[in-house]
Amino acid sequence: MARMIDQVRASKLPSNMMQFAARGALSVPPDENLEILVYLAKHNKVFGDLARMTLAGWDEKASLAAASDSKTAKEVLDYLVSPDNVRPALLPALLENPSVPESELAKFAISASAANIAIMLESARVRGAKPILEALRSNPYLKQNDAATVRELLGGPKPAASAPAAAVTPTMSAASAVPVSGAPVLQQTVATVHGAANLSEPAGSQEAEVPEETVTAYLAEHAAEISEESGKPFQPIGGIIDLLGEDYFPVSAVQDIAGDVEADIPAPGVVAVAAAAAAKPGHAAPKPARRENTMQKINSLDVKGRIQLALKGNKEERSILIRDGTKVVALAVLEAPKLSDGEVEKFALQKNVLEAVLRQIPLKRRFMKNYIVVRNLVANPRTPLDLGLGLMKHLLLQDLKNISANKEVSETVRKLALKMYKQKLDAAEKK
Repeated sequence: MARMIDQVRASKLPSNMMQFAARGALSVPPDENLEILVYLAKHNKVFGDLARMTLAGWDEKASLAAASDSKTAKEVLDYLVSPDNVRPALLPALLENPSVPESELAKFAISASAANIAIMLESARVRGAKPILEALRSNPYLKQNDAATVRELLGGPKPAASAPAAAVTPTMSAASAVPVSGAPVLQQTVATVHGAANLSEPAGSQEAEVPEETVTAYLAEHAAEISEESGKPFQPIGGIIDLLGEDYFPVSAVQDIAGDVEADIPAPGVVAVAAAAAAKPGHAAPKPARRENTMQKINSLDVKGRIQLALKGNKEERSILIRDGTKVVALAVLEAPKLSDGEVEKFALQKNVLEAVLRQIPLKRRFMKNYIVVRNLVANPRTPLDLGLGLMKHLLLQDLKNISANKEVSETVRKLALKMYKQKLDAAEKK
């Protein structure tokens, strides 16, 4: 006898039965009921929302049984461990279930909340799985004490007040085959102490170029908003998975080693300083600083700190902060002196930014002189209707035609684009 799930997949059930299925009301075994709900939630456009609501409130005891059972359907386990659907009460069971692959747990780990990170670090499986720990290490919500635990589980060095001079040598020997500007690291000219300080700065860090008055003026102008939002953490529009990308996974073993070598290689000037310090009795070589993960850096900042970074930071930092759910931070990106036209063109087309960002762009005369910015705003389905309609008159004939056929934008925008296209086409033919 065919299982009910097979009939659901083949769309053989009548509409009223499908509605019963989406409510979890079919007379089938609990495991099959759950499988049907997950299938509908993921694949059915009509009953998907109802199925997701049913799953969110599904009996915890039955859900826990499914999460613990290695024979539970893979699609069900993948759904339960998804960052968007996971329930904290089920997480310990899912972590230890051998049928949940490490790749799914690593994907979950990259955006897990602080509370879920704590649960993960209590799991014996997680503590012994390097790919999952590597993913946790990249998590922007990782707290300092949990980061220390992850580092220790990965076999990393424990924090120390100072590092012996001999510690520099193994790092350099491991990296000596890595070419820098066409020559091995050990063959580079030894820099001066002043040069070492410059080389130790992260690439793209040019904060001194932005006058402090720019930051002060913005903070003063928006003091009331900043005060109101002072305790709000960084929360990207669309969520962290959307920000990092669905294919974000820990790097491979070879890439990981290369990354660690790159992060640990001290600048030549730092080697010179370390050697000089080690030569003096009672002095230990300084440990070269590691670059901080951009997401961790942003996540550690309060609203004022993120505003300063938006105004003074680099392109990568601006591309993340434009997605900040705190309006006063996202709008600060548009005030950044180093903001390029190319960046604004991308912002104008993004669907995962605040509406306030899209409304602010046309208010800047410099941006409105850029035709691509105008075209992208009209083509962006997230652009407010009144704004899109108002900008449409600036579009060229071909772009009007393209937007009239763009099913992502609203029907009103498409109809007006088609009307204006025909009007401009008639006018061109009469000339």
